[in-house]
Amino acid sequence: MTARAHTPKNHDELLAYRLSLRLGPVHARQRLGIEQEAEARVFDRERWSFHLENITNAPGFIRFCLKLVGLFERGQNNSRQLRTAYNHFRLPTLPASFEGFRILHLTDLHVDMDEANLQAVINQIEPLDYDVCVLTGDYRQQTWGPVDNALAGMAKLRDAIRGDAYAVLGNHDSVRMVPGLEDMGYSLLMNEMMPIERGKERIYLAGVDDAHFYKVHNLQRAGDKIPAEGISLLLSHTPEIWSEAAHAGHDVFLCGHTHGGQICLPGGIPVTLDSDCPRRLGRGFWRVNGMQGYTSPGSGTSVVNVRLNCPPEVTIHTLTRGPQ
Repeated sequence: MTARAHTPKNHDELLAYRLSLRLGPVHARQRLGIEQEAEARVFDRERWSFHLENITNAPGFIRFCLKLVGLFERGQNNSRQLRTAYNHFRLPTLPASFEGFRILHLTDLHVDMDEANLQAVINQIEPLDYDVCVLTGDYRQQTWGPVDNALAGMAKLRDAIRGDAYAVLGNHDSVRMVPGLEDMGYSLLMNEMMPIERGKERIYLAGVDDAHFYKVHNLQRAGDKIPAEGISLLLSHTPEIWSEAAHAGHDVFLCGHTHGGQICLPGGIPVTLDSDCPRRLGRGFWRVNGMQGYTSPGSGTSVVNVRLNCPPEVTIHTLTRGPQ
């Protein structure tokens, strides 16, 4: 009986059961089913998954091209030279006790891509002063396959994060990572809301599941219990739902996904953002319909661990009262 309990089939059944309890049966079934279909396409010789990183020869070809023009080593060094970016959100109705509240924003870490990059992130955040940490997805290198290495990297990172850490999943992340991440002390917001309290005052932190590939975001479920007069911050992996979020009444929108382009032309002009949104929303601070947003270029890399004209960052957002 004991041996049978450890068979892969029963492990999968236990995972599905835990996810069903945690997320609800529909969300769990939907996310797992889409993932299984996507992984099947990766290994189907007649049909390619659309993700560039899933094309077997893509990383090697890009590395070859960069080496050919003498940019690979420079780009790899750039990917490990993180900076700390500072941004202010001015909110006229911010509760007084949250004046100066600091949020450490990490995104697109791809922790199993490059150990040197992960260590650079840890070194960068170690001296920073912040009240809470938020993470906006893409913790795994691939969009398919095992999650163990990504979970190991996220455990190492969690040891370096002080205090509460709230997270959402990205298009690279498997829902199978949720129990492990939560066991480490990350609070996953899977179309959910969490009030943050200081004394008798509150702000509200909402988070949605991936809206880029899996399309399992649910803004209504995430925001229905937020009071109309409450200050709300939304975590999304991608900026693509900017219009929906603004009309839902969120005050602040934090996201990543675009990598800022990762490999950009001189002047920081991205070749592609892999995101269905206006280019002005592709990196840094922006404002739409009264909602303020910030798209971080992220700390890690995808496909190849190279950055050109697009430095990686960790971000400190400070909330302050005042006119926008």
